Amino acid sequence: MTAALSKIRHELLTGAPEGLDALVLGRLSQAEFERTGEAPLQIHVARDDRRLEAIASAIQFFTPKVKTLAFPAWDTVPYDRIGPNAEIVARRVTTLARLAIAGRKEPTILLTTANAILQRVPPREFMRRALKPIAPGQRMDMNRLIQRLSLGGFQRTGTVMETGEFAVRGGILDLFPPGRQTPVRLDFFGDTLESIKSFEIETQRTSKPVQKLVLMPISEIAFGVEAEKRFRQRYVELFGAGKGEDPLYEAVSAGHRYPGLEHWLPMFHETVETLFDYAPDAAISFDHQVDEAVGERHLQIADHYKSRIDAQETLSFGAPPYKPVPPDQMFINKREWTALLAARNVRQLTPFEMADDSRGRTITSFGGKIGRNFAAERTADGTSVFDSVRGHVRRLQSDNKRVIVAGWTLGARERLFAILREHGLKDARKVDSMAEADALPIDAVALAVLGLEQGFEAPGLAVLGEQDILGDRLVRPRKKARKAADVISEATSLSVGDFVVHADHGIARFEGLKTITALGAPHDCLELIYAGGDKLFLPVENIELLTRFGSDESTAQLDRLGGVAWQSRKSRLKQRLREIAGELIKIAALRMLREAPAMAPPTGTYDEFVAKFPYEETEDQLASINAVLDDLNSGRPMDRLVCGDVGFGKTEVALRAALVASLAGYQVAVVVPTTLLARQHYRNFAARFEGLPVRVAQASRMVGNKELIDVKAQLKEGQVDIVVGTHALLSKS
Repeated sequence: MTAALSKIRHELLTGAPEGLDALVLGRLSQAEFERTGEAPLQIHVARDDRRLEAIASAIQFFTPKVKTLAFPAWDTVPYDRIGPNAEIVARRVTTLARLAIAGRKEPTILLTTANAILQRVPPREFMRRALKPIAPGQRMDMNRLIQRLSLGGFQRTGTVMETGEFAVRGGILDLFPPGRQTPVRLDFFGDTLESIKSFEIETQRTSKPVQKLVLMPISEIAFGVEAEKRFRQRYVELFGAGKGEDPLYEAVSAGHRYPGLEHWLPMFHETVETLFDYAPDAAISFDHQVDEAVGERHLQIADHYKSRIDAQETLSFGAPPYKPVPPDQMFINKREWTALLAARNVRQLTPFEMADDSRGRTITSFGGKIGRNFAAERTADGTSVFDSVRGHVRRLQSDNKRVIVAGWTLGARERLFAILREHGLKDARKVDSMAEADALPIDAVALAVLGLEQGFEAPGLAVLGEQDILGDRLVRPRKKARKAADVISEATSLSVGDFVVHADHGIARFEGLKTITALGAPHDCLELIYAGGDKLFLPVENIELLTRFGSDESTAQLDRLGGVAWQSRKSRLKQRLREIAGELIKIAALRMLREAPAMAPPTGTYDEFVAKFPYEETEDQLASINAVLDDLNSGRPMDRLVCGDVGFGKTEVALRAALVASLAGYQVAVVVPTTLLARQHYRNFAARFEGLPVRVAQASRMVGNKELIDVKAQLKEGQVDIVVGTHALLSKS
């Protein structure tokens, strides 16, 4: 004990604002690995899950050789009636499984939150017993594997859609284990596992073979006969003999799943442990303000427990009784928390500089501070914020500091890259890691993707955040509410059995209207059926959350109420939209950097041409014409789409643009989809340009070979100003 305690150090790391703290943590871990030759494990506690994700991405950028493991908190309050999100539980179980297996080859930082580290977890022995590596060619009984999956918390379904599900079809076992981005398909031949392949959820088609797979539980709860027996015994010890009115006791005794079962976690295991037990020798570090977050969590636990005890769920609307597990069995209390920290090397990070510490901790300063914000320049008249950024960057570089400009996304980085180069920072370079930034000359500016709320400065390094330069990120405008008439029309058009989509819960089947009584008052609701027979009653006043299922209903797969498949699909689509938007921003930025000839409409000839238009221009038509003429005169490549119904005057917009270009000395190609349209547009163009010094020709299959040869020759010699034809105009000949 004395030998161990003599090495214990409590440190205060000052001058480490957000962003720099990730660099500090990564380099401390890397330095210890290089000094000792052993792969250290360090626990870092963030204030919340948002900070956890931010610091994980920052460590990946600054020190990619340091591995990070994330252990997020449940997305529920203490003693909730619903269980945590299945995807979050899968991430937690995956991390616990990796910690339970001894041996590391690289320095590792376990990232968690104040809420997560205070909660007790399944014992390491449970995790080790639950792990089972499997590989193609291995002999195993498929039925025993199915039984193992059931005991591990997996649910059997018809089609695997989300983490924690499995499906059986003959000798095929589909499975979505935690720790994987895609599900896998196990193909058995008798008692031999012939192959393992990943497959896509949307198409259910296999793709890449998997050489090895480690099965782990999908839940932190233990299942099976022994676990149920243990639960009943603990239930009697805590709450007395089980009574018929407690649906929790009835459900577990019958081998069924009960909503929010995880909140009775200690009753299913012989013992429970803490995250400290999984990392017995790890040093621990704290985010700024974690002490306050821990204190708030302890107050929240006490308040929720007291409310459950005081109320005993004798509520007027007939909710079942709730018998909470004592807090000390489910959470680390204040006294135990203090004792656990006293036995560890503890580092507290703070963005502030401090000369001394009231707790007597060793102080180490990293000399960092919050970076400059350009709010004043953004609001000042006659001042360009980007010119100010350029000047600030040059001053930082003259102080021998490496300068990194951080964008939130790839698209934001492309936008900043184009704008900064346009404003004089021609030496801007895009980088994906700190090592790439360090390899640049000191007078080059590195642009990275790094989610920082604000930048920072430290000895030899300065990071400017996107928000420092541009201000707050754009807030998405609120969606316009659907018109009441549209909602009523859509509701009356629904028939029983129709498939619908709920904005939050996904695809369901409409079963009709039903009146239910809640809080003593009747409510008209739409009854929706989800996978497994789960029902959702949606009040008619919230019908705007529903839309019709827009494709062939024969291919529809009902979502599971409370599952993550729907949210995962939405997340993937949002990510794809972000990627598309990023590419569009990149193209737009490149277009802004290119120059094009400025073409202005000549007075006189242009006015004469406009006067020959036999109709009065509409307001929208004039707006389109002016927008196109402004584009032509901007000195930048034009990228504009003119939309309008038949007869709205789109051709006149094209005619005036073609005139401006041809009078500026350029040839114009008008490409149309069919030969019939080519002839029609040729006649329109020829009639409108009659009497003007503009020659119009046609090139399509409607033109004879001799005439087509002449048109090509005249185009080459510059004698034809405007040519109308099909896509053949774009061919090499």
